[in-house]
Formats: sequence, C-alpha cells, structure tokens
Amino acid sequence: MRHLAIIAAAAAALTLSTAAQAASYRLGTLEVVDPWSRPAAANGNGGGFMTIVNRGAGADALVAVETPAARKTEVHRSSTAGGVMKMERQDAGVAIQAGKQVAFAPGGYHVMFLGLTKATKLGDKIPATLVFKSGAKLKVEFQVAAAAPGTASGKAPAADAHHHH
Repeated sequence: MRHLAIIAAAAAALTLSTAAQAASYRLGTLEVVDPWSRPAAANGNGGGFMTIVNRGAGADALVAVETPAARKTEVHRSSTAGGVMKMERQDAGVAIQAGKQVAFAPGGYHVMFLGLTKATKLGDKIPATLVFKSGAKLKVEFQVAAAAPGTASGKAPAADAHHHH
C-alpha cells in the first residue's frame, strides 16, 4: 500500500508540474507562448506579454488584439533613450519575420488592456483574440501572474510603466 501512495503522490506532482509548464497556442505557422498579465484594478489598465513565433516562410504582423475584458486594446512599445522612457502605440502592428520570434515583455512590446471591465487577480485568465495581417485570428488566454512564467521570483521586472497609463 505504501508503494501505491508514493506512486499516487509522484503522479500528482507530475500533473502539477506539467500544468505549470509553458502555455502555448498555435494556428498554422504562428505560435504564441506564455501569454500573461499582471493583476490590475477594475476600470484600470493592464499589460499583456507573450512571445510570438512565426514558423512560416513569410513575414506576418500582429495588427490588433480583441478582448471582452477591456474597453479598448492597443499594441505599444516602450523604449528608453537618454534616461527617458517613452511608450508608443504601434498602429502599423508588430512585424514577425519568417522563422523568427518577437518577445512582448515589460520594457518593450506589450498589449495594453485599457479600461478593464473587472479587476484581474492572480490566477485569472484574460481571453483575447490576436489578429494578424495575414488574416489569422488566434484565441489565447493571458494568465494573470505576479511575474513572467518561468521566473523564479514573484517580483515584477523594474522596467515597466503600465501603472502610469
């Protein structure tokens, strides 16, 4: 009996570790890995982060993000020059070259969820549809977490300005 208990515990641990592994969404040659967002207040703004991989032979671009969880979404890019951080809307979208990937991370490209319809807390999921120039529409869920999947600490990276919007 003791062996069965050990096997059951090992199986449970394996299931939990598998659940914590990378979230991945694919549509054709496009893949979105680990979409996540930090907790945010109702009516406030949130940021969405992920990695987009283009395994195709031609370039594509993320041109829009749709979600029922916010009044509006925009794709932004943060950058720092001369010690001054600025954020720019990417109205033309974000290109993903053939065979390449683009990281959406604090301090760089990110999705802005403007006017959240309700507060998001740890463990929540924000449903969204990523719209690409090619016409592809990929449904994903941004996992609400304290930090990017795979990071050891719950501390947020310092280069982030989402709470300033």
